[in-house]
Amino acid sequence: MEQEEAESNLQIMHEFLNCLRRQKLEELNEIQNDLQYIKEDINAVERHRIELHRARERCSIKLRMIADDYNVKTSLMDKRGIMNIPDVHERKDACNGSDSQAGISVARKRRVHTQFNDLQECYLQKRRHWAKNIQKQEEREGNPVKREGYHAGLKDFQSLLSSYTRYSRLRVIAGVRHGDLFHSADIISSIEFDRDDELFATAGVSRRIKVFEFASVVNEQADVQCPVVEMSTRSKLSCLSWNKYTKNHIASSDYEGIVTVWDVTTRQSVMEYEEHEKRAWSLDFSRTDPTMLVSGSDDCKVKIWCTRQEASVLNIDMKANICSVKYNPGSSFHVAVGSADHHIHYYDLRNISQPLHTFSGHRKAVSYVKFLSNHELASASTDSTLRLWDVKQNIPLRTFRGHVNEKNFVGLTVNSEYIACGSETNEVFVYHKAISKPAAFHGFNSDANEGEEPGSYFTSAVCWKNDSPTMITANSRGTIKVLVLAE
Repeated sequence: MEQEEAESNLQIMHEFLNCLRRQKLEELNEIQNDLQYIKEDINAVERHRIELHRARERCSIKLRMIADDYNVKTSLMDKRGIMNIPDVHERKDACNGSDSQAGISVARKRRVHTQFNDLQECYLQKRRHWAKNIQKQEEREGNPVKREGYHAGLKDFQSLLSSYTRYSRLRVIAGVRHGDLFHSADIISSIEFDRDDELFATAGVSRRIKVFEFASVVNEQADVQCPVVEMSTRSKLSCLSWNKYTKNHIASSDYEGIVTVWDVTTRQSVMEYEEHEKRAWSLDFSRTDPTMLVSGSDDCKVKIWCTRQEASVLNIDMKANICSVKYNPGSSFHVAVGSADHHIHYYDLRNISQPLHTFSGHRKAVSYVKFLSNHELASASTDSTLRLWDVKQNIPLRTFRGHVNEKNFVGLTVNSEYIACGSETNEVFVYHKAISKPAAFHGFNSDANEGEEPGSYFTSAVCWKNDSPTMITANSRGTIKVLVLAE
């Protein structure tokens, strides 16, 4: 029995060591492959740098030839009595520009080292994906594919690296002071740009939709900016959505559950839908079919509306409160629903018996869902995280942490590269979609009056200006700021 036990123990030890050896060999093999990729890419980058250097040298030679030709002509002019005074200011500007560029380069390198782990993971993910594609192509065609050169994976990562290191802070370029327009605790719950980014609308507990001209807010720094259009409503407002085709149409949802489509030009309601039994938190116009509208409510129902009909077209009855709804920008059939059950439900409206997919991961209610592209979906939750999902492959991509959000709707906005949200610390946070930590943030706390607690307000709404580094933000005090990403 002792002999058998000893042999059993040795067998277990042998099995463990073999498993460990296999695992470490796999890790070693992956590291060796990664090192080979890095070596190939270093060579590609160095070759590209040499090409750029040679191009600059050729350009410098041409410029010297032009300068020599110019000097010959000016010396002849001097001999004829025309003075040639060298432009000292231009030389100083050139030197200052060079120093400034060097400073920017150092700052960008510092940003790389700050987020090195995330960037490393992103690079290896893209590089391995490209290598797998090459391997599949070789197997399919039966010919070796040339691996050298500045390949698509490396270009993709360089684009990501450039966009991430380009910005480090948010700068205020304009603001709308609450002054006479707003009184204290006038929470702005929604900000939305119109189809052409010329107008933006705000709405909240003040029971008014206010439309501002963006150019006037930015260019005319008046003490109090007056809206170009103002429309009164019966109830507090929760959400706005501009029609993506009909420029003068905007929809609103309110605390009584009413969904209204407004004509901004006439300041009158075009359609009014009163089927929701409780507060409607969210609504969205379809980008591909401007007549279709989706809304979600505390009555646990998602409703699809057509602006040509007086009753809802579809009704999805869910078991939990609906906090957010959003159409996929590339489809009038696919809708994402953020729910109090901690999940995101992704529906195909052609078959609403069950969702196409349910995304799980948040630990509390999902307050917002927004699409960065046809396949990338961002979500915000009161668990103080944002998450990025791939709705095509039905997989989680990344979790973002840094802001604080435990009980309020603090806003979420996205463009093709950046995700921005508010915080209960009265700040705005911006994340690059490939990096889990904030790329920049800005605080409203400098706006607090004397004697007020800095933490007594929270950011309540954010909205990017289309695909630009500019956004509009608002907080629970009613202060609106226009911010831009800067070096």
